[in-house]
Amino acid sequence: MRKVFNIPGGIHPPENKHQSNGVPITIAPISDTLVIPLSQHIGAPAKPIVEVGDKVLKGQLIGAATGFVSVPVHAPTSGTVSAIGLHPIPHASGMSGPCISIASDGKDEWIEHAGISDYTQLDKTQLLDIIRNAGIAGMGGAGFPVAVKLAGQPNKPVKTLIINGTECEPYITADDMLMRERSAQIIQGIKILAHIVKPEEVLIGIEDNKPEALAIMRQAVAGENMEVVEFPTKYPSGGEKQLIQILTNKEVPKGGLPADIGIVMQNPGTATAVYQAVVHGKPLISRITTVTGEACETQQNYDVLIGTPMSHLLNLAGFKTAEANRLIMGGPMMGFALQDYAVPIVKTTNCILAPSQDELPEADQEQACIRCGMCVQACPVSLLPQQLYWFSKGKELEKLKTHNLADCIECGCCSYVCPSNIPLVQYYRSSKAAIREHDADHQRAEHSKARFEAREQRLIQEQEAKEAKRKARAEAAQKAKAAKLATAELVQNEDAPTNKDDIIQAAIARTAAKKAAAKTESISDDPIQAAIERAKAKRAGGSIAIETPEQKIAKLEKKLAAAETKFIQAKETGNDKLAAFQAGIDKINQQLADAKTLLSEPQVKAATTDNNSDGDASDAIARAQAKRAAGKAPDTPEQQIEKLKNRLHKAREKLALAEADNSDKLDAFRLSVTTLEQKLASAEKALSESAEN
Repeated sequence: MRKVFNIPGGIHPPENKHQSNGVPITIAPISDTLVIPLSQHIGAPAKPIVEVGDKVLKGQLIGAATGFVSVPVHAPTSGTVSAIGLHPIPHASGMSGPCISIASDGKDEWIEHAGISDYTQLDKTQLLDIIRNAGIAGMGGAGFPVAVKLAGQPNKPVKTLIINGTECEPYITADDMLMRERSAQIIQGIKILAHIVKPEEVLIGIEDNKPEALAIMRQAVAGENMEVVEFPTKYPSGGEKQLIQILTNKEVPKGGLPADIGIVMQNPGTATAVYQAVVHGKPLISRITTVTGEACETQQNYDVLIGTPMSHLLNLAGFKTAEANRLIMGGPMMGFALQDYAVPIVKTTNCILAPSQDELPEADQEQACIRCGMCVQACPVSLLPQQLYWFSKGKELEKLKTHNLADCIECGCCSYVCPSNIPLVQYYRSSKAAIREHDADHQRAEHSKARFEAREQRLIQEQEAKEAKRKARAEAAQKAKAAKLATAELVQNEDAPTNKDDIIQAAIARTAAKKAAAKTESISDDPIQAAIERAKAKRAGGSIAIETPEQKIAKLEKKLAAAETKFIQAKETGNDKLAAFQAGIDKINQQLADAKTLLSEPQVKAATTDNNSDGDASDAIARAQAKRAAGKAPDTPEQQIEKLKNRLHKAREKLALAEADNSDKLDAFRLSVTTLEQKLASAEKALSESAEN
């Protein structure tokens, strides 16, 4: 015999199982209308894939799973979809949920289906797909999708597979009768589960208040690698964590799952559903439900289709409304009262309890807590129910979290033993809901905060991007302007850089030089000051070289040749700056013509000679002061005419030479001759008029 262990707390309420375990399971007749909720499990509700008026067959998929933690729903019988929408569902609040209603055609005609003759030829993934597509959720608890639980994690191998045949809640006998009558199906389902999770051991836990089930299951496991374990009756030994502790002496870590310690648990009803899905290809469309209580003429278990209205089952059991105290789904400890008898049977409906007033009287009026501590002694998870009660009344949610309210399994032991009739479980349920709402609000607030901060950051980035683009455009415009200026002046300097960045920098440097020159123009207006500055420059070792007309003409001719060469190169390469190059060439031609014209004038040479004087600073200052004081004697009209004649004679000689050489400077020489002839004529006319006067 395997050693079993005890759990803390627990109680021994009246069992009352004898009411319903003396009659075999009865197949309930089909109701005229079946209402199938789309959410009969933990996780995302299924999505309807049929429409009103559609004909459906028994076992046909009518609602598809919408997530990993979700299961599909199937038509329990053949008929016509009569409605899709909200309908009252089994819930403590009396709420409505999305449902699909089917009007039965009475034929109960199956869709084509087939099972697997040898499931051992399938791997784990294939079997999990079959179980998932069959819509199987846990049928002994909260309805967790079975395929998700069986999938497990690669790094957490399963050591023990436990089948929970405890059924510790008073009145309920659904699993008890199932083990008595369909043990072979249960064993086959367990073998499929074991093939999937590969456990080291398989344990079937059954309380000692079910001697018939114990005997039958022991006989069924003969020759199998399974063990039926009997242990003393105690409520709530059927709780998942409690049964694990009883059978293995292991405790599930706080906030953890049985899989964390290598354990997977299912119940007999789930094992049977797995067998039907794999071996026969049938989805989960029915279950065993206990209908009991003194308000019913007959108490027994029914094999009933999912979606059958509870009122239909109550009518079969001879329900006496006048004698009923209330209608409870589940047992008296963890069940909840129903507000509408027309709510449907779902995958987790293991019992419908219709007690009389004498059988289950209304709770006495709540009184003040006397701090007796009986609730602490009864708690199977070693909490402090009294302290949790005070925190619940004070809505101190953080303290409730600190005192592990989440570990409460809502078994009702504390409420059962409380001499003050305080509905402790109701306080805890309300506080859990408040905590969930508070956490959801906090998550929404954090999400909103994150969205706001992201928006602010996005706006800042957009503003910075706009500013960067504006600066980039400004810099690009400045560079483009400088590049244009540099390109236009490129033809004027044979030493001009060819790199674009160097051109821009050169243009900027020339602009700065022009500003500096403009700043010093006022100084050069004063010949004395200019002489002083030149003297200082010479004394410092520098020199102020004044370019002679001949030097200027030579430089312009060199620049012109370079510009013409660059123009030809640009034309050959298809450069789009041809117009700028041509403008530069024209400008140089004009400068060259003006320079040659001035070269022919004697006063230019004289000025050049004066400007090239190498005298010291004192001589320059003296000459400048003398010129300012005495002034320069102007030429007489006769002298001016004589000079013009000499200049005109030299210009005509240069023109003749240019014509003989067919020079491209003919226009400049002709212009120079014409200008001097006009000046000479004007001077002679002025002299003649002066003589007449």
